[in-house]
Amino acid sequence: MSPFAIAQPKRIRFGRGESNAAVPEVAAMGTRVFLVHGRDPSRADWLRLALKQAGLAVTCNACPGEPTLPMLETAVAAAKGSDLVVALGGGAAIDLGKAVAALVPAPSDARDHLEVVGRGRPLAAEPLPFVAIPTTAGTGAEVTKNAVFGVPEHRRKVSLRDDRMIADLAVVDPALTDDCPGLVTLGSGLDAITQVIEPFLCTRANAYTDALCRAAIPTGLGALRRLMSDEDPGDRDAMAWVSLSGGLALANSGLGAVHGLAGVIGGTTGAPHGAICGALLPHVLRANAAAILPGTSQAERFDDVFRWIGEVFGEADGVGALEAWMHEAGLPRLSAQGLDRADYAVMADAARASSSMSGNPAPLDTNDLSAILRAAG
Repeated sequence: MSPFAIAQPKRIRFGRGESNAAVPEVAAMGTRVFLVHGRDPSRADWLRLALKQAGLAVTCNACPGEPTLPMLETAVAAAKGSDLVVALGGGAAIDLGKAVAALVPAPSDARDHLEVVGRGRPLAAEPLPFVAIPTTAGTGAEVTKNAVFGVPEHRRKVSLRDDRMIADLAVVDPALTDDCPGLVTLGSGLDAITQVIEPFLCTRANAYTDALCRAAIPTGLGALRRLMSDEDPGDRDAMAWVSLSGGLALANSGLGAVHGLAGVIGGTTGAPHGAICGALLPHVLRANAAAILPGTSQAERFDDVFRWIGEVFGEADGVGALEAWMHEAGLPRLSAQGLDRADYAVMADAARASSSMSGNPAPLDTNDLSAILRAAG
C-alpha cells in the first residue's frame, strides 16, 4: 500500500439537528464572530440569534454569488477585530468565510497567496478559528484546504490554498438542504458526484480516498436521480454524506480535467460551478477512458466507474444515460451557460495550467480539451 497523509477538520459533526446542537461548541471558540452567509440574510437569522443569545457579538456579511477577489478584499476589511469566522451557506459562502479567516491575521494581502495569477505564497500567520456549516450538498468546501475566487481582470477562477485553512469545526446537517430548489440540487449534486469520481480516478488516489469514493459514487448517483423526482430526507442525508466524502477525498488526493476546465470557464462566464462540472463530466470521462492503456489498474478503475453509472441508470451505456438524464432534468449545456465557441481553444490552453489538471489520469493536450468543450457545448 502506498503511503498517504490525511488532512481534515479537527472535528466534524454530521446528522440532522447537529447545526443547532453545535451552537454551544461554536460559541466557545470566540467572542466576536464574523458570520458569512448567502444571498438571503433571513436564512442565517436562526444562527445569528443563537450566537447572540450565547453572548457573542455578531457581524454579518453576505456572499451574494460566486466569490470574487474584490468581494474577498471587502470582507477581510469588514472582519478586522473579529476572533472567529463562521460560514453558513453553499460553497461560495464557505469559501469566502474560509479565506477571510485566513487573511484577517495575515500581514499581506490576498494576491500574495493566490495561485496562478498571484504569488502563491503560504500563509505567514495562523488563521482565525473557522466553522463551516453547509446548506447545500455539493462542494464539500467545509472540509477542504482551499478557497476558490474569480479574478475579473484575469477572467479566471483560482485558489487560495494552505493546510491551515481547513475548518476547525465542520457541521454537516442534511436538514439544512431539505427542499433545496431543483436546479440547485441538480448542479450541486453533480458537483458532489464529480468530486468522488475524480479523486477515485486521479493519479494520487490512495486507500483513504478509495474507501470514501467507492461507496459514494453509486450512492450519490442513485440519491440525486431520485431527488430530481421526489423530495426525500433519506436521499438528502445521502447527498450530504457524498458531498462531505468528496470534500475529504479531493483534499487528500486530487481532481482532474473537469475541475481544470471548470475553473477557467467559471471565471469567464460566471456560471454556477456545479452546473459547469455536470455538463463536462460525461465528456471528460470518455476522453480520459479513451486515453488510458487497456488492462492497467487505471483502466480497471474506469471500468468500475462506468459499471456503477450503468447500474444506477439500468443502461449498458451508463455515461450516455447520465448525460441524457441530466439535460432532461434541466442542466444547461455549456453554450447555454455562456461559453462562446470562439473561446474553446483559449479555455483549453488555460486549463492545462490549472492545479486540478496535475492529478488527471491521462495526459490531455489542448486539442483533447477543446474536443471535450465542443462535445459539452
